[in-house]
Amino acid sequence: MKKRLSIAVLVLAIPIFYLLAWPVPIDPVSWQAPTDRGLIDPFEANDRLKFARGINIDPFTGPEDATVGVDGNIYATTSSGHVIQVRNRQVHEFSNPGGRPLGIETDRDGTLVVANAILGLQRIDRAGNVTTLLREIGGEPAHDVNNLAIGPDGKIYFSISSSKFSAAEYRGTYDASLLDIMEHGGNGSVYSFDPGSGEVRLLLDGLNYANGVAISLDGRFLVVSETGQYRVSKYWLSGDKMGTSEVLLDNLPGFPDNLKTGANGRFWLGLVAPRNNVVDRLSDKPFLRKVVQRLPAALRPRAVPSSHVIAFDGDGVVLENLHDLEARFPTLTGVLETNRALYLTTLFGNQLPRIDKQNL
Repeated sequence: MKKRLSIAVLVLAIPIFYLLAWPVPIDPVSWQAPTDRGLIDPFEANDRLKFARGINIDPFTGPEDATVGVDGNIYATTSSGHVIQVRNRQVHEFSNPGGRPLGIETDRDGTLVVANAILGLQRIDRAGNVTTLLREIGGEPAHDVNNLAIGPDGKIYFSISSSKFSAAEYRGTYDASLLDIMEHGGNGSVYSFDPGSGEVRLLLDGLNYANGVAISLDGRFLVVSETGQYRVSKYWLSGDKMGTSEVLLDNLPGFPDNLKTGANGRFWLGLVAPRNNVVDRLSDKPFLRKVVQRLPAALRPRAVPSSHVIAFDGDGVVLENLHDLEARFPTLTGVLETNRALYLTTLFGNQLPRIDKQNL
């Protein structure tokens, strides 16, 4: 009887020890998540994206970001490391920069600039040839470069989502982002890079998964999204407030992702997934967040499918709020706006959704 009891205690002790003491990569920081107000004004649920239709980009997947080239065609980054060209709804491989290209913008000379989570900042010429612009910062690899914006003077502003959890080490950008959000350690930052001089300057640090970066049409300020903080900040590049930042949108109802400048200077933001009640409730309980991290991956908090994007102005006033109640195209990372349509970029899948503005 005693032997059986000892075995039973041992059997119970092993999983308890694992849940309480097994090493995990995160070192959670206590914070207080703001109360989730849900989809209330100005974020109410609607079906304004119901007329969106997907452009099949198979065999490519994960069109994370897109830009309009000088030729009028759409160029999008994909999870396979390729940049594709979408011309008249037909998809072609344009370039293969490798790694995991995320943000993409068109420079003044017609070349494309790519934020590559594995390989740093890259430039792609009009023939598809790839060169590296920035591979290191202060002697360290420029890992987890996520989104970027190009100023009127040619400077490139870009985010480093996490200096601790790199996509190369943690099985891709999605898994790395989950770790950083669960830790909430302020590992993100935003930099400026001058391609002419090679100068790199730190603008913002201590961010919780720095993600989207966009610039005002006049180049006076940046807007920056923090996925793990549910907010968008404004950073002044010139004027009396130069070098300072302020919160523009706070307590968002979802995890903010990419930012892009649209028509008339408005900014588009993708809310890649709704807020997670477990993550919020455990925000001030770092020990329990470690316990959760020890659970099987299927039991940890994951992104819930939804389709939600917004647009706002430089004062933080929400101008557009677009949903698809059926979440046919989940995990929307952002929006590329053209004269006639919106292209909805996504984290997963082999579709690049498009909706004509006349159908909004």
